[in-house]
Amino acid sequence: MATPAIRMFRRLEGLFCVYKPSGVHWKLVRDSIEINLLKGLNATPLQPLPQGVRFLAHRGSETEAPKGLTLSAASVPVLSKHPLVTGPEFQNIRVGVGHRLDAFSSGVLVLAVGNGNKALNDLYRTRVTREYTLEGEFGTATDDFSHKGRVIERSTYGHITQDKLDRVLAMLEGVNQKALLMYSNVDMRSQEAYEMAVHGLLGPDGKSQPILTGLRCVHFQPPNFTLEVQCLNETQKYLRKFVHEIGLELRSTAACKGVRRTRDGPFTLQNALIHHQWTASDVVQAIGQYHSKKKDPHTQIKNPAFQPTEGKHRSWFLRQKGITSPLTKTLPASHI
Repeated sequence: MATPAIRMFRRLEGLFCVYKPSGVHWKLVRDSIEINLLKGLNATPLQPLPQGVRFLAHRGSETEAPKGLTLSAASVPVLSKHPLVTGPEFQNIRVGVGHRLDAFSSGVLVLAVGNGNKALNDLYRTRVTREYTLEGEFGTATDDFSHKGRVIERSTYGHITQDKLDRVLAMLEGVNQKALLMYSNVDMRSQEAYEMAVHGLLGPDGKSQPILTGLRCVHFQPPNFTLEVQCLNETQKYLRKFVHEIGLELRSTAACKGVRRTRDGPFTLQNALIHHQWTASDVVQAIGQYHSKKKDPHTQIKNPAFQPTEGKHRSWFLRQKGITSPLTKTLPASHI
């Protein structure tokens, strides 16, 4: 019969996400959650100790002294099964970590418990995209591309407008879209490529250089600006360097003030557990929500790299990327 701790551990097997604060290494986050999960598992109600049969000796009465000792059967607890003897029921638990965040970044960090580690590997084989919010500042260049690094150059930024920034972002997005097609290892003139693009499944086959599938400026107030980025195979250092390169494209310099991941595949900031929620009960609830969403096809997130719009706009988008269905090549232009 399974103990309450084992039943609770079975509910813990799966995926969930937490919010990693800036300035904290991901290993410290993982270790803290492991400790909290162990405390929660070992704090479950204990089962009663099993009973064993022992024969207890009793002295006979004075009238029966010559007969010596008498034995009687008695039920007593088996002390060898006591927690003070055996120790905690769970002494180790494996928490896997998804796509890492470095110490200076914050945001969604996906974790897995038990059999969820296999599901974590399967998740990243599907080429899920991640979304980030990048905060930048024009006018400064540093040795590590962050605003805390050693300043190596200063420049003016009064000539930069949001229209110029948007044009640079559109140009860089086009370059990355071409790289996405190049690394997809699929014939762009085939029906397979067309179907994959329509369903948002087109992506790099295996390892590739970082690819930015979506770029958008959401805040512009010089010298500060904020970008929303969708990407594949990225690192946070690459994203900080990307902010620096935007400054160079605009004939200026720029440093990254912050990197925050807002989505990792199907996990968003709304799903992330903050520090005081890193408990066994909250993790069980989060994993239960993940399993319920996994069963619902309407909540599954497609690859937003190829999710422009519906109808004619989608066909125009695919043609701009050089992806056309062989079934439509013989149709008149008015039917496409």
